[in-house]
Amino acid sequence: MRAQDLQSWFADYGREHPDDVLALAAPVRADGVLTAVVDELERSGRSPVVHAPGVDGGVDVPVLTNVFASRERIARMLGVGQDELHAEYARRQDQALAPVRVDDGAVLASVRAGDDVDLSRLPLLRHFASDLGPYITSGVVVADDPETGVGNLSYHRATPAGRARLALSLHSRGDLWRMLRRHEREGTRMPVAMVIGAHPLFHLAASARAAESVDERHIAGGLLGEPLRVVATPVHGIEVPADAEIVVEGTIDPADDAAEGPFGEFSGYSSDRSTRDVLEIDAVLMRRSPMLLSVTGGRSADHLTLGRLPREADVVTTLRGRFPQIVRVHYPASGTHFHAYVAVDQLRRGEARQIATALLGWDPYLKTVVTVDADIDVTRDADVLWAMAVHMQPERDIFVVGGLPGSALDPSADPQGTTSRLAIDATRTQPFTAAPIEISAEARRRAAALLADAAGGLR
Repeated sequence: MRAQDLQSWFADYGREHPDDVLALAAPVRADGVLTAVVDELERSGRSPVVHAPGVDGGVDVPVLTNVFASRERIARMLGVGQDELHAEYARRQDQALAPVRVDDGAVLASVRAGDDVDLSRLPLLRHFASDLGPYITSGVVVADDPETGVGNLSYHRATPAGRARLALSLHSRGDLWRMLRRHEREGTRMPVAMVIGAHPLFHLAASARAAESVDERHIAGGLLGEPLRVVATPVHGIEVPADAEIVVEGTIDPADDAAEGPFGEFSGYSSDRSTRDVLEIDAVLMRRSPMLLSVTGGRSADHLTLGRLPREADVVTTLRGRFPQIVRVHYPASGTHFHAYVAVDQLRRGEARQIATALLGWDPYLKTVVTVDADIDVTRDADVLWAMAVHMQPERDIFVVGGLPGSALDPSADPQGTTSRLAIDATRTQPFTAAPIEISAEARRRAAALLADAAGGLR
């Protein structure tokens, strides 16, 4: 059996790609220092996995962050190049495998229940000075639908609200929110478990755009290439990864609430929009020597790519079935979750507009879609902005649709989360006679040699 835990993945990855790991020499303070480290790395154009040996003033647990900041690293997890990333993610997602229940797992090494539960024993980090307090940012909530029995994985930020209480927000209004409403109608509490750290492919599966009838634990098996090994939590029998780092289990009472937020969200603003739900913890499960997986919050690539990549893969596979003209889709970090760039190979005028309209209607988070020609690199903001500058005429190539539901975390939306959406057609008009400038292959070869010599002289 292959290892399915975070620590084994990190050890293997560090051996294979030591240049993509930044190991800090000393424990970090829990007051935003790790967030600042990742921010400084991003400003310098770097995105390594960051490892800290511990947390000052807290439990002596190593911390891993920035795992999902690099598309190249995620492609390596799936054994493909970056150009194949979307297709491979979609292929593995379609080859979902049901989990396998095992009797024992590393996460059961330590089980604290009842009065022995104390959140102060967990390694928790504050991410931004404006946050309400320390937050769990990698927490995947696992729940089973009370009517269908189908499981669901979803991310929800969480902060301590007492010795055995976590305040969290279900602001996505997704499957977990609908499950809780069913429990509310029945007058019951919803049993859940929160997984804090597992194999990175489990965490990617939790971000999948899946129908309510699909259990993301099956998708995790597809991504791993073998069934996810799970154990049942001791109190509520919820199936969680057997080799997870930390798991808390308990119940959510639809009638309970607690202060939650503000928290530094993907919009780049501190958000206190929250459903104010409460997870009452019945038990805490932990490996013998756990590691804390922290997803750096805010506008970080770690945060954005984790949620964005499965969405892009879904767009490419779903929309390309209807629009084979789609060449590439990219959600740029500069636009958080609100912008998408689409490279198209349109056969006739108007197809790019049709594709933009379809995407704006399909993804409720999107506010702006820019379509460009197939030769434009949509992974580079500068190239897309250039295409807008020289191919787009505002009165002809821009249109707006208003009054649509958007993200509850969009600071520009109205109180109900309603937004308008913008499509920009930055493809070339037909006929287009201007010839692009060119640099010959020979000139580029000579330039590369000159630069290599210059770099050698600097050493």
